[in-house]
Amino acid sequence: MSTIPPPASVTRRELSGITPSGPLTLGNHLGALRRFRVQQDNGFYFVANLHALTTEHDPRRLRQLTLSTAALFFAAGLDPDRATVFVQSDVRAHVELSYLLESTAHVGELSRMVQFKEKGGRPGTRASLFTYPCLMAADILLYDTEYVPVGGDQSQHVELARDLAERFNTTYGDTFTVPAFAPAAIATRVRDLADPAKKMSKSAPDDAPGVIRMLDRVDVIRRKVRRAVTDSDNEVRYDPEHKPGLANLAEILSALTGLSTDEVLAPHTRYGQLKDACADAIISELDPIRRRHDELMNDPAELRRTIRHGAERASRIAEPVLQRAREAIGVGGSSTSSSRPSTGTVVGSGRKSQAMCNGPPSSGSTPT
Repeated sequence: MSTIPPPASVTRRELSGITPSGPLTLGNHLGALRRFRVQQDNGFYFVANLHALTTEHDPRRLRQLTLSTAALFFAAGLDPDRATVFVQSDVRAHVELSYLLESTAHVGELSRMVQFKEKGGRPGTRASLFTYPCLMAADILLYDTEYVPVGGDQSQHVELARDLAERFNTTYGDTFTVPAFAPAAIATRVRDLADPAKKMSKSAPDDAPGVIRMLDRVDVIRRKVRRAVTDSDNEVRYDPEHKPGLANLAEILSALTGLSTDEVLAPHTRYGQLKDACADAIISELDPIRRRHDELMNDPAELRRTIRHGAERASRIAEPVLQRAREAIGVGGSSTSSSRPSTGTVVGSGRKSQAMCNGPPSSGSTPT
């Protein structure tokens, strides 16, 4: 089990978004936020609140989750002087480019998207669930993204982003950098403590017993870990197939300590010992983040100012790409050249990009 990956080359920009479909979990931290912290120089990280509109939601809760998620980005170690942190809806280029890509996409390919096939076709299905992959493509293409590290559950959407970029370029002229797949950057996939057959989902009910939230108090974390499902043979060994609950605890502890699963299991002869060690490690990692989050949320005006500053920086990168697309497709002025750099670098920065985006919320689970 690997821990935090090494820093990316300084010549690449990383862009990644997390949908505020629920309070962030230990899985979000181990799978994304810790990586953001390490990769943050020249990184662009956004709260994908527009993706949360694809299903029924409470507007007040969405606003709160959006602000809280941004606060967790900072509390987990993102420095606004090094990384660009923003809210997706604050950069209007995302929405406008999404429509231009909707005007490039075909109904058939959108209807084949797994997310829509699983959740669409029901009474009350929102049109945004159908077109959401175009918004995700816009998220990627706006920043001249070259490399997309993404998990298997989102690979279909990234392939669509590639298809749309190629079709747009062929039809309207060389406009977008076509993103390439890169090996998945997120190795840690935390499973639900109560049901290790499922991943730990931020969209689960807030009181889900197997989901550790980043803002859980110390006593809550201990209770959830102690009640984690294991098995009845009391043999401490790493066996994901036959002992998935125990393996999940070992993988969490491994990710937090940097030791192998065999190394974290070696000192323990009883499940209770392993659970206590796992709870201690989780608390040591998350409790300082929770306290820093609460400090940031106690000054919402300053937090919003920092987020707006990030949105302004993101807009300066995104707007030239949007203008290239507008002019190419025929809805922008043509008084100035809109040609893009032939090397696929980000406009105005001379830096290549990579991106990872999350999908829309779902009833039971979301992409990490």
